Amino acid sequence: MTDGETGDRAIWCSRTIEWLRINPDTELVHDGVYTDYGAGPLYRVPDGGALDPKNLHLNYFDAFAESFPAFKYLRDRAGHTGIRFQVGLPSPLDITMLAFGMDVAMSDRDIPQAWAEATVDQVHRITEAADEPIVFQIETPAGLIAVAGAAEETRPTTAERVARDLHDLVARTPKDTHFGVHLCLGDLQHRALLDMSDAQPLVLLANAVADGFPDGRVLDYVHAPFAAADKPGSFNPQWYRPLEALTLPSSVRFVAGFIHESISTNDHRILLDMIERFARREVDVAAACGLARRPDPAQAWDAMDKAVTLIAADHA
Repeated sequence: MTDGETGDRAIWCSRTIEWLRINPDTELVHDGVYTDYGAGPLYRVPDGGALDPKNLHLNYFDAFAESFPAFKYLRDRAGHTGIRFQVGLPSPLDITMLAFGMDVAMSDRDIPQAWAEATVDQVHRITEAADEPIVFQIETPAGLIAVAGAAEETRPTTAERVARDLHDLVARTPKDTHFGVHLCLGDLQHRALLDMSDAQPLVLLANAVADGFPDGRVLDYVHAPFAAADKPGSFNPQWYRPLEALTLPSSVRFVAGFIHESISTNDHRILLDMIERFARREVDVAAACGLARRPDPAQAWDAMDKAVTLIAADHA
């Protein structure tokens, strides 16, 4: 069960980026608010300076400490003792892209590494405080966008680089830590940053993430988008054909993000059948990104109701 993005975390990692306003290592280049892609504040590290991980404010542990006791109480009261707590971790690449720009995220190694070190510290603190196994979800819309936006001939190497950075982070966490990886195309104001012409980018990145995942750490699942925010998934079978190249181990759940408020349960069945036919495996079902991105809460409830109906029919 995810902790969710509530209160100060309502716009993903924006709260973390806002703390850069008082960070001694950064200066504001362009101010803004998160009304659209590229509209938020933008920062830089002055020439000759460096981003000190100790000066980065990540509130993952504080949010965990506040939510975890309530989660355990509600879970145990309901008798669902097998449910684990999930902590969301925006990837260092994504925070760098949003705070410093995509060019810096893809060309500068020091800034993402500073975010990675600060993130690893938070994972260690949470792991030490938890009295039971939990799951950390690494979230990287920027990773999938980088792959999808690359020239087709460079997509494999881009996917390998994104995955390698994730592996470097995971390898520094405690042994036996469980992870999920969330890929999406952005969902700010329930709009995606880009569309994909087919499933190839998500297949390349999912394979690269699973391949060489650090020993002693567990990859529980990879979530991939088959919708793009307010746009539902394609009904063209050719869009899904690249799934034939998906090579996730059977131990890694593949979570298909295609549940959408604008299409019917029957449409969802059509999409699920195509995904599972080309992927040659049973998949989990989910929305493409956070349900709360929708402008009307009723749309989120509708999407969840459709998911339950689909699953119930599939197991009838």
